[in-house]
Amino acid sequence: MASGFFALLDDIAALMDDVVVMSKITTKKTAGILGDDLAVNAEKATGFVSSRELPVLWAITKGSLLNKLIILPIAFLLSSFLSWAIPLILIFGGVYLAYEGVEKIVEFFIPHKHLTAETKNDKVLENDPIVIEKKKIKSAILTDFILSVEIVIIALGTVLGKPISTQILVVSFVAFVATIGVYGIVALIVRMDDLGFKLLKSANQKSVSTIIGNFLIKSLPVVIKSLSVIGTVALILVAGGIFTHNIEFLHHIMEVLPAMLKDAIFGLVVGFLAFLILELFKKGYKIIKK
Repeated sequence: MASGFFALLDDIAALMDDVVVMSKITTKKTAGILGDDLAVNAEKATGFVSSRELPVLWAITKGSLLNKLIILPIAFLLSSFLSWAIPLILIFGGVYLAYEGVEKIVEFFIPHKHLTAETKNDKVLENDPIVIEKKKIKSAILTDFILSVEIVIIALGTVLGKPISTQILVVSFVAFVATIGVYGIVALIVRMDDLGFKLLKSANQKSVSTIIGNFLIKSLPVVIKSLSVIGTVALILVAGGIFTHNIEFLHHIMEVLPAMLKDAIFGLVVGFLAFLILELFKKGYKIIKK
């Protein structure tokens, strides 16, 4: 009886050692997409009134955790029974990311007119802060869902030859650490100015704390504007990467170009095509509706 118990402990210890090793490997392989995830979600979580920054970020974080709870069981089932469906899901997600990135580019050059949005009982202006906040949260959670799918699939790909128990522990660990890490860093970014003001209040005029406080306050607008650009570029690159890695003939086109440039080209092309198709569909729907 005792020997059986100690044998079980040895098995658990061996499993945990394997999980630790595989988690390190998986984290390295998903580092690139985690960087893109940070840039995209940081851009989406900024731009709110100071008092609403953390509540909005918490709402997005909860949505992200829910995304993981939905994605993980489905990913393990697909990996076991419908592995061919995984690349298709990634490609459809890539189309959405490419579209969203291109939409931001078009919005920069041709700002949209703010029209009214109908609700069930009344009309609310699209520039209403509450409406904008809800739309940005919804958009951030949807984008997080697609990026989370890619993180989970990449993580799963590194442990496919391992027992299912190892797969579940490693992929789940990476997925949830990614959420905590990404949104923890985003929270630090959006509260930079508050930390700066606290340092100024508690420091002498020419102290190091004063210099750091002023730097944090002045840096925040630059960081937020930079994140907007970085987030848009990240959307295009992530989408392009999905296409080149999951569509065989695209992988061999323009092989002389750097991988990042190829990803950018395919992301922009697919994004503009998706944008044009959706705009034509909208115009066609309006004509039919009239």
